[in-house]
Amino acid sequence: MDAEASRTMEVATLGRPFSLGMLYDCRQDLVIPGMTLWDCNDLEKDRREQEQPNTESEIVASESIEDKSSALNAEASLKASFLGGLVEVGGSAKYLNDHKTSKYQARVTLNYKTTTRFQELSMNHLGRGNVKHPYVFEQGIATHVVTGILYGAQAFFVFDREVSKEETHQDIQGSLKVMIKKIPLLSIEGEGSLKMEDKDKKSVEKFSCRFYGDFCLQKPPTTFQEAVEVYKSLPTLLGTNGEKAVPMKVWLLPLTSLDSCAAKLVRQISIRLVQESQSVLEDFIELETRCNDALRTSTVQQFPQISKKLKSFKEMCSEFKLGFQRMLAKRLPSIRGGGEEEAELAEILKKRHSSPFNSKNLTEWMDCKEREISILKSFTNMMKNTKTVPSQNNLHEELLSAEHGLCFVFTSLGKDEPYLSALSDYLKETTKTDVHVYHTYNVEKEQWYLSKEVADDMRKEAKLFSDFAEANKENKKIKFLTVGLTNETQEGSSIYLYEGGFAVSENFEPPSKPETVTVADINHNNVTLKISPPRFGAENITSYSVDSSCLLQCCKPPCLNTGTAALGRIHYRCCVPSHSFPPSLPCVGVTYRPSMFFRVCFCSHVKDHVVVLTIVDLVLFGQLDLSPCTSTILCCLFLHPLTDLVGSCLFVLMSSSVK
Repeated sequence: MDAEASRTMEVATLGRPFSLGMLYDCRQDLVIPGMTLWDCNDLEKDRREQEQPNTESEIVASESIEDKSSALNAEASLKASFLGGLVEVGGSAKYLNDHKTSKYQARVTLNYKTTTRFQELSMNHLGRGNVKHPYVFEQGIATHVVTGILYGAQAFFVFDREVSKEETHQDIQGSLKVMIKKIPLLSIEGEGSLKMEDKDKKSVEKFSCRFYGDFCLQKPPTTFQEAVEVYKSLPTLLGTNGEKAVPMKVWLLPLTSLDSCAAKLVRQISIRLVQESQSVLEDFIELETRCNDALRTSTVQQFPQISKKLKSFKEMCSEFKLGFQRMLAKRLPSIRGGGEEEAELAEILKKRHSSPFNSKNLTEWMDCKEREISILKSFTNMMKNTKTVPSQNNLHEELLSAEHGLCFVFTSLGKDEPYLSALSDYLKETTKTDVHVYHTYNVEKEQWYLSKEVADDMRKEAKLFSDFAEANKENKKIKFLTVGLTNETQEGSSIYLYEGGFAVSENFEPPSKPETVTVADINHNNVTLKISPPRFGAENITSYSVDSSCLLQCCKPPCLNTGTAALGRIHYRCCVPSHSFPPSLPCVGVTYRPSMFFRVCFCSHVKDHVVVLTIVDLVLFGQLDLSPCTSTILCCLFLHPLTDLVGSCLFVLMSSSVK
């Protein structure tokens, strides 16, 4: 038997009800009510009591189980029982169950602790032959008896502050800590108004507060100001003589000190194994926090395939965590009582490490999901004139209200992931038999977005789609949408083309901006332009549309006695098959200048990407200055000297429209 197991123990109450003479089973950390070694009247007599006044406060900035347990004076063995679910905490100890729900929370906790008195049994109770009910030793239900109690109370004020994208967590945590430190020092004036500077008052308005304590409050504080008021009133809430104080710490005497036949605590759990168990549970707490943050993002809410996987992952982690705690709860009493060796607990931890639920794989999968969410967000942000719909049903509703639809589809979001299947299979198998060996998983290999080829294709498609949507944003007959739909034949993404609510293509490639333009021929009334086909979507082009408008008024050129010069830009627009879309801009146009007779007519003819422009009533002089980098042609058009068209200007527009 461990030497420590045979000594008197000091145990934190953690909000549990204790009284002098009560029996306690250290194997399970279980309070045993109703059965004692003495009569109640005997316990009331001959007890000793002494004052133990002490009050202190401290800041707890850490969220670790270790620091929380330390604040409650819970030693390693009791902490192990808490981790395994053997101990149900109450009062201020409920603070142990409070965890941040988001990594975007800054948190600081103020711990208030006070003690009032100490009570203990005397030798009139513990002396040889003074036990009234010795048969209790034979029951084997307890290992210790409560011989001393320290009374007092404890409270935790947990302050949270949300950290925005423009703020740093470290700065907010620091300012939060500075303000919380002031609470014990804040003076109160008048009717409870706080002596704070205006900047401090504005800062604390963003704080929220939760209270865990051994005090009976009419209303728990939820704001910084309310917390200050409650903090001030805490000493008075214990009563005039501290009669409302509660047990905070108990001293336990081994029953074997009174009778060698009594049940005993054989060994304590080693600190190393307790810390490993603690680390396992903290891993799952952190994963749950990360899942919560991911599920709150607008991107995940827009794509339910990601949400479904995250929720499934979170549920399976929770199930494994509960199973792990059940195993702890089963093994700890047996090990402490000598029924099993400590190696059994070590084996449980080893199994977890070799299972799909090992920390490395779980963290990698969560890293991958967060990266996937970031990638989806970057793609959706590119598409300014596009509406994201969450499901196929919503997609159909949108398409029914438009003649034509073009949809950027993320095709791999719902793809099955072997790792999630492995987690599910493991949970099913552990309910049937113990399986000790599991191979490792390459979680990253399963992710669609980590393929460079897929990523490059997606960026190309997204750019084409975005440019196409921008060029046609004024056309009310077309809807541009984004959705996640599983399609195993198209990895990563694809562009779906819809007409009348039905898909006519699941791999549509919108034409990109046409490339360079060269002048093939110029004569007195027409210009022949040769247009290089676009890099993408050239197979869908059937024609080029031409528009005209007034761009710039020019003065009379010095080289001519009569006439004017008109400076124009020629833009060109591709047309895809007419069954797909209506034109986004007119194909011909006439420009008139007020008080002038000005007739211009353009006709376009396309063959092998050659456009012929016929100019009526205009004579073209000079040369065309090409600017292919901007897909624009600058030209100088000189009006016929016999016409009176001073100051008129021609603007010819050709660009990628759709019919």
